[in-house]
Amino acid sequence: MRKLKTSIDDQFWQNYRQLVKDELIPYQWSVINDEVDVKIQKENANAFDAVEKSHAIQNLKIAAGQASGEFYGFWFQDSDVYKWLEAVAYALRYSPDVQLQQNADQLIDLIEAAQQPDGYLDTYFQLTSPELKFKHVSFSHELYCMGHYIEAGVAYYQTTGNQTALDIAVKMAACISHHFGPEPEKLHGYPGHPEIELALAKLADVTGNPQYTDLGKYMIDQRGTEPNFFEVQAKARQNSGVQDRFDSFDNEPRAKYFQNQSPVREMTTAEGHAVRMTYLLTGMAHVARQTRDQSLMDACRRLWDNITRHRMYLTGGIGSTVSGEAFTFDDDLPNDTMYAETCASCAMTFFAKQMQEAAPDGQYADLMERELFNGTISGMSLDGKHFFYVNPLAVDPQASANDPTKSHVKVTRADWFGCACCPPNLARLIASVDEYIYTIKDDTIYLDQFIGNESEFDNGLSLHVSGRYPWTDQIEIVVTAKQPIATRLAIRIPTWSQQNFQVSIEGRSNPLQTGTNVSATDLRNGYLLLDQTWSGSTKISLKLDLSVRQTQADPHVVADLGKIAIERGPLVYCLEEVDNGNHLPQLSLPLHTTFTETFDKSSLAIPFIKLTTSGQRITTQPQHLYETAGLQTTTTQTVELIPYFAWANRAPGEMIVWVDEATAESTV
Repeated sequence: MRKLKTSIDDQFWQNYRQLVKDELIPYQWSVINDEVDVKIQKENANAFDAVEKSHAIQNLKIAAGQASGEFYGFWFQDSDVYKWLEAVAYALRYSPDVQLQQNADQLIDLIEAAQQPDGYLDTYFQLTSPELKFKHVSFSHELYCMGHYIEAGVAYYQTTGNQTALDIAVKMAACISHHFGPEPEKLHGYPGHPEIELALAKLADVTGNPQYTDLGKYMIDQRGTEPNFFEVQAKARQNSGVQDRFDSFDNEPRAKYFQNQSPVREMTTAEGHAVRMTYLLTGMAHVARQTRDQSLMDACRRLWDNITRHRMYLTGGIGSTVSGEAFTFDDDLPNDTMYAETCASCAMTFFAKQMQEAAPDGQYADLMERELFNGTISGMSLDGKHFFYVNPLAVDPQASANDPTKSHVKVTRADWFGCACCPPNLARLIASVDEYIYTIKDDTIYLDQFIGNESEFDNGLSLHVSGRYPWTDQIEIVVTAKQPIATRLAIRIPTWSQQNFQVSIEGRSNPLQTGTNVSATDLRNGYLLLDQTWSGSTKISLKLDLSVRQTQADPHVVADLGKIAIERGPLVYCLEEVDNGNHLPQLSLPLHTTFTETFDKSSLAIPFIKLTTSGQRITTQPQHLYETAGLQTTTTQTVELIPYFAWANRAPGEMIVWVDEATAESTV
């Protein structure tokens, strides 16, 4: 069984999808074509110097012989274009646009002209250092960029049937296969920045050719083996006297940064650059599913557990430090120096989806939901034209401006970045959000996300999901069958609602009668399973528990000791200075306080549920920097909270997610 099509009619996500189609995609097109003046921001004080423009399309034109000039920008600029193309492919599925498709077709023709006869395509090396092709794979990003094109080419071919788009991808894969593999004359290596592995798996899916999976699996299996491939290449460059701009990066041990400190099946903790790690895991999970490689899937599950239990923020963000944009150690989750790159949250969503495809489980769909409603969309402003690279859980404008260790933590979203990976990554995720609603496994339809939609399946069944999620608790699912169809429908019950939810079913031959209450003991891996023969139209009413929750972190997370965070349904909430005044860390909230929910239609560009409660603020005016403990005074203050994804859309200022508890409680 497979899904034939999905049309989204969800108010929340249609707003974002139209924002991507009408604002973000045209805006990014103007940026990569250098048609608009933007202030390109440096990601942090220690980052590479920011470029003044994108020049990404112009690089392709020069490589194609359609323009003169030199390469400009970061050596991985090509990937910005390819992710834009992939977002267009998804957007055209729900919003056909003749002019947009024409622009994309012409871009594909340009990419084909820039591609070399052997399938190689990387404008940086073609225009600056052709003699160094595949000679510094740890930092070159050649395989990363080509992987992003393969993803885009596959998506565009699936949407439009453009054969050239797929042919370019196939030629790229042939080029990579010619250079990498187990044969003695080939490179026995893998990319410094994983991406090609997951792209090859997608290419295998669309072409039915397992050789692409085999190539991706070879690179996965080769990673972390001895001799170390990157060290071998470094010695070869040194012996030949060849140097390039990347050699200065090899002056320190970077095995964990590249995830090649050990073979992937031996890894026990998620290490290094967070995006690289999760792109690698996405490819591992996809290849493991395609090849039925149990030990590889076991490694994926082990690393999934490590990330989600010890190395992930409440919003789904990952990457605890700006140094290497990386994981650090278990339970090290600082809120004001964290990285939590937008791309990393997108990558966790990709990883979760592949794990779900392999073995459906509510924990994977729960995390997709957490990422979709929090850690990803926080990376874009509500106008679709400003972006966060880093998504912190605590911000102080003075610290961002004056502390170099917090220079990556921004108070306002930027027009664009020199390293502009995040905006197009987010665009392609939002535009393809319909792919995250359902999972089909065996003869079961898993409803993973409560995004309003109308979907048809090739067994003759159709589903219509409606409601005003995440704001209201009622969800209606209408199952329609023109003729009797025996199929299992599995409905995810989010972990936060499993102790309090209600399901009622109307119709004949139902395992549950109208008004029946169901408990958590009736769930299997977080899903309510409905086995029956569907006939005509059957309405299922689901009521979830959207009451406000006060959340505490594991006490090993030192940064959150004595603090609480506020959640409602899938949403994490935060406090902003514009609502609560400055010095937000001086505020505290009592446990088990009452929250007032208000549907606010005017404060932000979208309507949302605002939370209000009573808190405490420290009012002591000390005479000295340090004084005797126990003399602080507090006053009562009204505290307002908004969804985390919507912060920094008004006046710049402080923000916090974790708030001190007003009173300490203990149990014996």
